[in-house]
Amino acid sequence: MPSTPTEDPRGVEAFDDHDFYDEEHRRHPLRRALGCLLPLALIAGAGYGGWRFYEHTRDNWGSPTCQVRADKFVYEWTPEQAANASTITVVGTLKRALPDHAATIALTTAIQESKLRNLTYGDRDSLGLFQQRPSMGWGTSAQILDPVYSTNAFYTAMLKVPDWQTDSVGAVAQAVQKSGFPDAYDEHVDQGRTLATVLSGQVNEGVGCRLDAVTGSADPAATAAKLTAQSGVRGTVSGSSLTVSAKSPQVARAVANWAVTHADSDKVTAVTVGSRQWQRLRGEDGLVWHDADRATSGDTVVRIDF
Repeated sequence: MPSTPTEDPRGVEAFDDHDFYDEEHRRHPLRRALGCLLPLALIAGAGYGGWRFYEHTRDNWGSPTCQVRADKFVYEWTPEQAANASTITVVGTLKRALPDHAATIALTTAIQESKLRNLTYGDRDSLGLFQQRPSMGWGTSAQILDPVYSTNAFYTAMLKVPDWQTDSVGAVAQAVQKSGFPDAYDEHVDQGRTLATVLSGQVNEGVGCRLDAVTGSADPAATAAKLTAQSGVRGTVSGSSLTVSAKSPQVARAVANWAVTHADSDKVTAVTVGSRQWQRLRGEDGLVWHDADRATSGDTVVRIDF
């Protein structure tokens, strides 16, 4: 007769797969926890690594950028656009002593017409920041392509518009420009107002630019002359610094913002007002102000370093 298999005294199912599973998990609760956490850690690590890669790429290979901030509004522009916006603002509010509403109108117009770029082309013979036409009496091509001239030409025409101080921004812009798209200006009023508010010095530390390192030599005297031509404000050059003593903290902030937004073209490395300083940096730190390494004598004194 065939022999009968000997049964395990613990039962034929004592060591089936189910019990191996239970045994392992009963003996190693830490292993079970690690098994659950490991995938999460890998995902988190990959996410963090991806974010760090993004930050590194943004800070080192992203385009130079200027950021303008006021209240809930934050706008980013190229250094060229920011510099042109500051020129339009100080020509109006400092050189011509117009209210910031005038700068809002001019900036809103330039955003619509050229996106704040000094264009050498346009519809028919239109040129420059405001797309002004030599054939319509705005000046010669060379004059219109001078941002200071074209900005002054716009303000002069704007002041002839009845009720320019009380009418809507878009209506005044259209009265000056006589555009084929009269309602288009209204889309940019928030941007124009934010730029005017910040660049006229009403907001503290409202502008910063992250820029590439300086190449070539700066010319502090040329920057001083440029500042005076655009704003009427005079400064003193000493070595590699330009110092301005402003008549008020707001004017000092406007001058400082002008210097920051022109830092790319004028090879500025730092701007200091009182105990606060903007430094030319490639990463996100270039967008904000920090405690100054060497403070100026007060909040009406601006030092521009090259």
